[in-house]
Amino acid sequence: MMIVTGGAGFIGSNLVQGLNARGISDILVVDDLSDGRKSLNLSDANIRDYLDKDDFLVRVEKGEAFGSIEAVFHEGACSTTTEWDGRYMMKVNFEYTKTMLSWCVARKIPFIYASSAAVYGMGPTFREEREFENPLNVYAYSKFLFDCHLRARMRGIFSQVAGLRYFNVYGPREQHKGAMASVAFHMDTQLQNSGRLRLFEGSDGYGPGEQRRDFIHVDDVVAVNLWLLDNPQVSGIFNIGTGRAQSFNDVARAAIDWYRQQREDHSFGGIDYIPFPDHLRGRYQSFTEADLSALRAAGFDRPFMNAATGVARYLDWLHRG
Repeated sequence: MMIVTGGAGFIGSNLVQGLNARGISDILVVDDLSDGRKSLNLSDANIRDYLDKDDFLVRVEKGEAFGSIEAVFHEGACSTTTEWDGRYMMKVNFEYTKTMLSWCVARKIPFIYASSAAVYGMGPTFREEREFENPLNVYAYSKFLFDCHLRARMRGIFSQVAGLRYFNVYGPREQHKGAMASVAFHMDTQLQNSGRLRLFEGSDGYGPGEQRRDFIHVDDVVAVNLWLLDNPQVSGIFNIGTGRAQSFNDVARAAIDWYRQQREDHSFGGIDYIPFPDHLRGRYQSFTEADLSALRAAGFDRPFMNAATGVARYLDWLHRG
């Protein structure tokens, strides 16, 4: 059996789909369905069982084994970067993950968990080393502190443990995330509503819309997770991005180009640049780019989609008939 925590969420539900594509349906999904809209992410999936995250934690803390488990994918977390309730964030993201780690290590179950590129703060170097880590909010700190906890324990662990520092992930099954959904998702909404996109004016030395981030399609994220499942000898903390920063203008042009092709109207769409918000100054990542050296050295050599390919694939999914 596979366990996927956060399995009704964005990355988790896509991972369930990836497992299903391999013919694997013996899956226990763990999540919090207080927001019942997330259940729709699993409506076309095949799973064996579901448990609420709190009920699951109680059983884990009691030492229950749940039968034969091939791997645990721990995607569950509070991912709202604007949440400043530190007690809640540390309980859900840090303490929960520590409990899961200890439970898996004691049973030699591979443990693949979601970290975040937010641990790097403003950068500009995005490499999996302590000197480059400087979290700027409590969400990032919760992810950073668990990575530190793992580093201190790693020498005494003899089963697979892999932490994945996701960069800017976009793709299917994120509609429930609201304001936390990807740039590509919000661009699609804007184009449907007004035919125009709104991007920030220049900041941090970048021109209008030229702030650059490492945008990665969720299918590529799933591919790395499944590769780790196939390679249980690989452990460590790894960046998961394309390794190539692209501008918000690049993503915008990809979305506009898709709409123009669908409508057969090459005049459709445009970009308006709006003032950079004062409350984001000093807290905005104007540049992110994953250093993939560690992931490539571990043996993952598959190329990642660029924004043009990935955004088109995503919009195809959003507008499927």
